[in-house]
Amino acid sequence: MLSILKSISSFVWGWPLIILLLGTGIYLTFLLRGLQFRILFSSLYLALIKRKEDGPETGDISHFQALMTALAATVGTGNIAGVAVAIATGGPGAIFWMWVTGFFGMATKYGEAVLAVKYREVDGNGNMVGGPMYYIEKGLKNKWLAVIFAVFCAVSAFGTGNMVQSNSVSDVMRTTFDVNPWVTAIVLGVISALVIMGGIKNIARATSTIVPMMIFFYVIASIYILVANYDKIIEAFVLIFTYAFKPTAAVGGFAGALVAQTIKMGVARGIFSNESGLGSSPIAAAAAQTKDPVRQAMVSMTQTFIDTIVVCTMTALVILTTGAWKHLDSAGKALTGAPLTAKAFAIAIPGTIGGLDIGGIIVTISLVFFAYSTILGWSYYGEKAFEYLFGLKFIHGYRVVFIAAVVFGAVTKLDIAWAFSDIMNGLMAAPNLIALIGLSGVIAAETTRYFSQKQI
Repeated sequence: MLSILKSISSFVWGWPLIILLLGTGIYLTFLLRGLQFRILFSSLYLALIKRKEDGPETGDISHFQALMTALAATVGTGNIAGVAVAIATGGPGAIFWMWVTGFFGMATKYGEAVLAVKYREVDGNGNMVGGPMYYIEKGLKNKWLAVIFAVFCAVSAFGTGNMVQSNSVSDVMRTTFDVNPWVTAIVLGVISALVIMGGIKNIARATSTIVPMMIFFYVIASIYILVANYDKIIEAFVLIFTYAFKPTAAVGGFAGALVAQTIKMGVARGIFSNESGLGSSPIAAAAAQTKDPVRQAMVSMTQTFIDTIVVCTMTALVILTTGAWKHLDSAGKALTGAPLTAKAFAIAIPGTIGGLDIGGIIVTISLVFFAYSTILGWSYYGEKAFEYLFGLKFIHGYRVVFIAAVVFGAVTKLDIAWAFSDIMNGLMAAPNLIALIGLSGVIAAETTRYFSQKQI
């Protein structure tokens, strides 16, 4: 069964989905005349400096909190382990294709947020709800496709956004600090419950505190390493651009990669990291306090920029400037995933604390916070999908089950469940992309209306 599910997952996340996701981003980029490049600085100003709109607006959380909730769900293990996997499998050139995915994905993320705010509604508790299930139903007038998306999202929340993350935290705490998985499970369950049971406002307050701190901590550590290895930075960029278009030769522990493999790994890992086109983050965007769909869309698209262009690039440059991607593990195999990133940090930051590599400790702490924030973000996504399917009656029960799954995932290996949720995660994209293409005229019209008034 596991072998079958892995084969299905490989197909779902194969070239057809990659082409559809990337193609939608390219289409929206041309339709909006490269909007993500033209308004990037204005968008970053709205997201990170202004942070809250002036005057009356509707919504439950500030647009900064909505951005942090979405970043909480996307800045995760993909930024540490995913980037390392891309380099270990596709070579340095994979990072170029990750950047391509990020830049086109910004247009996709923008389009998702425009539709999420435009078609959002107020639920029975007086909270704003929205996302693909709502703009598919109300915009495309297709209820069954909206239900399909909600089912895929609700299932993915328990796997990709929950048990996979808690198990990653448990595993890294056991490996690095020899912490009993049950201790990690209980602590993680309690701190998750304290946030999740309070709903979106509680989640937003937590993520708007945790996410900026964890990104700052990780980026500063990365910058320290890059400053120490400043003479290798140009060489790293040369590697990225050179091997983006030609096969990577075998070197050290790296076995080499064909161009097609490089492109696939870069695009796939980029999509996995920033989730542009999957339809998850517009659920958070719909809760934002905003006067106009375009204003929140400008803020939302910076999520992909921060996640992929900033955080993922930092990981990649650390791995390449330290030469860690050429190293072997103790068994003589090429390093990949989180151990590769940990090796890079350990090379660059020598020394130990309590017998543990300082660099490894930094990666472990980052991974724990990244994974925990992902749990918080996805708890909201799953809850809103569940609410769309079954209403508000069972929401508290949903939260209890979600928290129980956090504990269960930390102490149990569920390879079949994880493979299945990975499939659901990929399948979320299909109905969402259909909606983005079908409602692209609405996205363009809203954009033209807003900028014709010369608003910022």
